Amino acid sequence: MLKSVLIANRGEIACRIIRTARRLGLRTVAVYSEADRGALHVRMADEAVCIGPAAARESYLDGDKLLAVAKQQGCESIHPGYGFLSENADFARACETAGIVFIGPPASSIDRMGSKSEARRLMAAAGVPVLPGYDDDDQSDAKLLAATNSLKYPLLIKPTAGGGGKGMRIVRAAADFAEALAGARREAAKSFGDDRVLLERFVEKGRHVEIQVFADAHGNAVHLHERDCSLQRRHQKVIEEAPAPGLNDTTRAAMGAAAVAAAKAVGYRGAGTVEFLFDGAEFYFLEMNTRLQVEHPVTEMITGLDLVEWQLRVASGERLPLDQAAIPRRGHAVEARLYAEDPERGFLPSTGRLSRLRFPAATQDVRVDAGVEEGDEVTVHYDPMIAKLIVWAPDRATAIERLQQALEATEVEGVRTNARFLWQVLGAPAVRAGDVSTRLLETDPSLAPGVAAHEIHAAWLIAAAARLQSMPGDELGHASHAASPWEAATGFRLNGPASVRVALRLDANGAPASVAESRPLQHWLSFRREAEGLAVVLDGKTHRVTLRRPAADVLEGYVDGHPVRARVELDHGRLVVRRHCLRFDFVEDTGAEHRISAEHEGHFLAPMPGHVLDVRVQVGQKVEQGAVLLVLEAMKMEHSLTAPWAANVVEVKVQKGQRVEEGTDLVRLEPAD
Repeated sequence: MLKSVLIANRGEIACRIIRTARRLGLRTVAVYSEADRGALHVRMADEAVCIGPAAARESYLDGDKLLAVAKQQGCESIHPGYGFLSENADFARACETAGIVFIGPPASSIDRMGSKSEARRLMAAAGVPVLPGYDDDDQSDAKLLAATNSLKYPLLIKPTAGGGGKGMRIVRAAADFAEALAGARREAAKSFGDDRVLLERFVEKGRHVEIQVFADAHGNAVHLHERDCSLQRRHQKVIEEAPAPGLNDTTRAAMGAAAVAAAKAVGYRGAGTVEFLFDGAEFYFLEMNTRLQVEHPVTEMITGLDLVEWQLRVASGERLPLDQAAIPRRGHAVEARLYAEDPERGFLPSTGRLSRLRFPAATQDVRVDAGVEEGDEVTVHYDPMIAKLIVWAPDRATAIERLQQALEATEVEGVRTNARFLWQVLGAPAVRAGDVSTRLLETDPSLAPGVAAHEIHAAWLIAAAARLQSMPGDELGHASHAASPWEAATGFRLNGPASVRVALRLDANGAPASVAESRPLQHWLSFRREAEGLAVVLDGKTHRVTLRRPAADVLEGYVDGHPVRARVELDHGRLVVRRHCLRFDFVEDTGAEHRISAEHEGHFLAPMPGHVLDVRVQVGQKVEQGAVLLVLEAMKMEHSLTAPWAANVVEVKVQKGQRVEEGTDLVRLEPAD
């Protein structure tokens, strides 16, 4: 077994590698950029070395620096995690030349599978079905355009290098091809240093099913069953599960055999993932990721195996721990990726310090892989993933329920997150039924980010009941310990039933946009006790509320006959209601009125820090609603900022290449009419 390992990555995967390496007795050395000086993986490792500025190309992507640190620290091996240099054949070769074990496949395997074009040709020669497409070396725009005549639309433009959906573009009409190609090339060059692309037929309702494979240096190769990663947004995986729902045994066996054959065909070693597109009847090879995948925990949950341990053992020259027949598969596992992003603002990245971070308690069936702790900062420099929540259950329905509960038990403050969106997706009827596809999140209108009015309404009523319980005396009409009857808040009246009237205001700061924009944000509510529970009058309508406190911070019961459960707490004078991955902050406000600020009306502000890639408008230009004003790059992604309404461009305050902070005034518009 190896004795030491340098972890050439960051975030949750670096923390995960350190935990497994420590359990196996390996010494760990972490590297970090200046932006990650206080990061969790730095705190966890036995040793940590700074390798440069925040920019990845000057730190985590600088192979020479990584090798220098490995030699200096006496590390026998380098684990690249996923992303960064994990699929870089030149770096794998450099490790071999330096006499350092690269924990991954041979450089030759990365070369052959690292290019999607070559991988397509290799798989076709091996008899693995591939989608109709264009993967020739001629990369001229004219040749690519000519290829579309035989492929027909819709089609998919894909970078030949890299992964993670970066640079992919769906093209539905010939008129859109040139711009989509330019965007794909630009993003591919920035993400992977290679602007070559290939074209493939686009399947409207396809599923992304992938097979986890493992091979050793002794000629053995196995698969560890399949995962379904169909729930994607902009080609980025959102929720993954294992095994894939609704897959028959014949198809499952054929996919597994094809994946193992692919690994053997390239002399593979270590962990890899063979990805297929499944149209409900046939499957087609997409690509092979020559590394560990973000979603590998769901495979670990259904097999009970530690894939990082397998990587370390194979890299040490050992044989695979199990043969194919001995690899177990039990129950069902589901994973959700928790990101610092704002779904209601186009999933823009959110940066800031994690002032509060609470996860569900870890158990045998609930797992949290996090790369941050409370007090850490999410910066603009890297992928904004906060954690992965993974659950296991005997069956798929129970696993989905448990994951929703795990999301509800998660609390993140200081940045916005996609927790509510994940909860919403898991509850969708199509998802519950297993009727998933890579296009579901984009085509199902019920999955558009937002908070339904009934959720906001229920929060008001829960807050009202909680406010009542916080008054002197346990409940409405009950005895109070106040020194004077005039100070008691029992609602006592001489000629009528006890009634209390209070004004609550919903604080829109930090709330989702659909909550912040609800009207009104201030209500008068009155309460009176009835035979069973309370009668709460809101907006002139009486609601029946029956709630009890099974725990100090929990209210559960019924609102108008519908079951509800929420966590309630007092936080700096605010009444905080947490329910369904939402937070509502209420304060008592007897004289407040909601005011709408017009400070920035007509001003288009930067929604996050980043770099201006392109400015598409100029002063005096008339633009239609939805027209692209400029393109901003943040957290390795491009974001097109569009006009909210038809307008005239009055002022352009930035230029191409400029770095901007969140809130920077970019463009000033005035209504076209």
